[in-house]
Amino acid sequence: MRIAVTIFLTDETITPVRLARELEQRGFAGLYLPEHTHIPVERTTPYPAGGELPREYGRTLDPFVALGQAAAVTDRIGLGTGITLAAQHDPIDLAKQIATLDHLSRGRFTLGLGFGWNVEEAADHGVQWRTRRALVRDRMGLMRALWADEPTPYDGDFASVRASTAYPKPVQKPRGPVTGPRTLVGGAAGPKLFADICAYADGWLPIGGRGLTEALPALRAAWADAGRDPAALQVVPYAVRPSAGKLEHFAGLGVEEVVAQLPPAGEADVLRALDALQPFVDGQGS
Repeated sequence: MRIAVTIFLTDETITPVRLARELEQRGFAGLYLPEHTHIPVERTTPYPAGGELPREYGRTLDPFVALGQAAAVTDRIGLGTGITLAAQHDPIDLAKQIATLDHLSRGRFTLGLGFGWNVEEAADHGVQWRTRRALVRDRMGLMRALWADEPTPYDGDFASVRASTAYPKPVQKPRGPVTGPRTLVGGAAGPKLFADICAYADGWLPIGGRGLTEALPALRAAWADAGRDPAALQVVPYAVRPSAGKLEHFAGLGVEEVVAQLPPAGEADVLRALDALQPFVDGQGS
């Protein structure tokens, strides 16, 4: 079982460089970073976990800049977003950011995609909430066109691009309907999410991993109906609090990578959290 981590890196936490070096040295599989551009103060959207929105949500570092720093000081660990709010980006700019990071890290990037939960944040980016899923699918279509080996035009419902020269290209070669880096879609289980995963992704990034026993048969059925290779489906439980029993359960479901949650804290506290996770990385967790 590969153990990666996720953390809200902010202006008050451990730095990307310090954390990335520590993860590489300790044998962790990767680093995934979340994204929020801003948190409107006048917000009516409730925090999905309940209660007050934690301080770190309004202080997150840009994940692509932070992961670029991490890439520069490591050679092995994976680098991912958990998640990129693709609806809130210009897709031509986003395609360039993703391809550049993947190229400079020699194919280590994982694009974790999501649809967001903060209506006010999305609205400031011009996103119509009811069409955000379709918008993300359209964004992915446009980016795939820019990542194609030959200049390829794209004319979508929300944006278009002319046939263009656009380098660098992502390292990983096209597979099935997927072009670009390893791509995982986050969100709650259901037919709409599973249709998106089958259409343009390599798999699912479920938060916490609860309910996988019930959800996975439906995802695997949708995957097969879409003509995708059953062996290629990847499921990566995200923001997990690991235990030996939980990891054993995931392994029994065919999960090969888990992303553990780190606290949004300073260096000393984060290093202590890594110490606690180290037995799982070493295969000796209990």
